[in-house]
Amino acid sequence: MTISMYQASVPVFVRMLRNLSAILDKGLAHAEARKIAPGVLPGLRLIADMFPLSRQVQIATDHAKGCVARLAGVEVPKYEDNEQTIEDLKARIARTIAFVESFTPDQIDGTEESDIAFTLGSYDLAFKGMDYLVGFALPNFYFHMVTAYNILRENGVEIGKRDFLAREAK
Repeated sequence: MTISMYQASVPVFVRMLRNLSAILDKGLAHAEARKIAPGVLPGLRLIADMFPLSRQVQIATDHAKGCVARLAGVEVPKYEDNEQTIEDLKARIARTIAFVESFTPDQIDGTEESDIAFTLGSYDLAFKGMDYLVGFALPNFYFHMVTAYNILRENGVEIGKRDFLAREAK
């Protein structure tokens, strides 16, 4: 049995982004209960040289939308990266979910050997579709998802592995 490129990307990104949104809800409730100002959570970091929560969410959404767009051969939408509050971050996640869900299996499946090339910072990157998905996009997506989770957990938000891996009820 094989898994399709669509099944390995779109549903994975959507489920995990929904989980991230729910985790941010718990972070917001935590902040409200402790009278923490709305702008504080997005600026939290694990350590001084790491990006804050807001940037972790931005990068996770960038990998999700970038991956499906590149696999489908369409332009990657650009976001402003100006989110200041948890509500702003949740809106970005919702916009990303809507974009990712707009793709069909016919647009993504069969892209295992497609050439994927783009510039990231000062680096020119080139992959085949499967290598891009499983060796670059998904690992980077999960790295920033986990880091966002860890920032909230480190700062007292009552979340656990079940929140991170939650599956929708059927």
